[in-house]
Amino acid sequence: MRKRAFLSAVCVAAVVSGVGGLASPAAAFSLTTTVSAVAQVPDRVAADRALVRVYAGKHPYSLVRAAAWSALISSAPDEAVAEFLKSGYAYAVQRSEQNRARNLDFARRVLATHTKEYSPEVHAAAERAVNGTDADREAFARTGYEAAKQLDKQERDASGEQAAAIKQADREYVLALATADPGPQVRASAAWATRPGYTDADIVEFFAYGWASSAKLDLEMHRLHAADANVTWRVTVNRLIVEAQAAEQAAKDAAEEVAEQARAAAARAWQAVGEQTAPARTAWSEAQQVAERQAANWRAVLDAANAAKGPNWDAIVDPATASQADWQAEKDFAVDQARFWEELLQQARDGEQRMNK
Repeated sequence: MRKRAFLSAVCVAAVVSGVGGLASPAAAFSLTTTVSAVAQVPDRVAADRALVRVYAGKHPYSLVRAAAWSALISSAPDEAVAEFLKSGYAYAVQRSEQNRARNLDFARRVLATHTKEYSPEVHAAAERAVNGTDADREAFARTGYEAAKQLDKQERDASGEQAAAIKQADREYVLALATADPGPQVRASAAWATRPGYTDADIVEFFAYGWASSAKLDLEMHRLHAADANVTWRVTVNRLIVEAQAAEQAAKDAAEEVAEQARAAAARAWQAVGEQTAPARTAWSEAQQVAERQAANWRAVLDAANAAKGPNWDAIVDPATASQADWQAEKDFAVDQARFWEELLQQARDGEQRMNK
């Protein structure tokens, strides 16, 4: 019954928000503004609502975004948000990993990372897949993408402009990315482009689409990992806080002969809340460092592209600009999430201290 209700709610959200990116003008929001709300509102329920709003706009899976929006526009949003964090998120992730949703996400990712200027055939095929049927997207994922990629390669090879523009410094730059780039997907893509026996055509393809595509995957995997862990932590800490608050109230209401034991139990309950914040605080500190490195890296890439110029480097200017902005937003998000968990730790310490007086 819950799953059927969830699917109905997702359909409603998709209609309200639009099939494309689920972000109608009325629903669009700023990641920075939303994240700031998490830190500004000490109320845990409001913080959960703000977090779900972030996932509604930025989660890599479209079904998760739809489910998050559905919770937010519910007639009882606080309860719906709590239910989303408790079970709806995991169910939406599970469904997103099934073929139909995965194919749509793949087509959208390709459309975002293969530009009309540098990969016209792939861009057009991805656009058709995004706007087409489930069968269209299945065909694109199975054979259409590779076929369109080959057509673009043939055109680039026939022109020869990009290959002729490759310099030794470009080869060395891609070789360095294979070991030094902060993103594992970019490293893998660069390593493939410079594998034994590589040619300048491989370097051209890396600049034309491989770099941007693998960078997008690195960003999505970072967001997905953080979101999965964060939802688990939120659900657990919310339960522990409710238990600690109930234990504290029970201690206040306890008869004199059992009051000391009740207060000790409440203190332990608040201590458990504080302990639960530890992995989240560590993880968000590490996430901030990852985002800082990525933002600095893409700033350097953008500087290199502007300095080098030429058809190959021109292809990475827009992706580098977008990646730098995305990772800066991830850093800001991590800072605010770390602050939220620090505030919960202080709340737990205050509760424990009250019960130990």
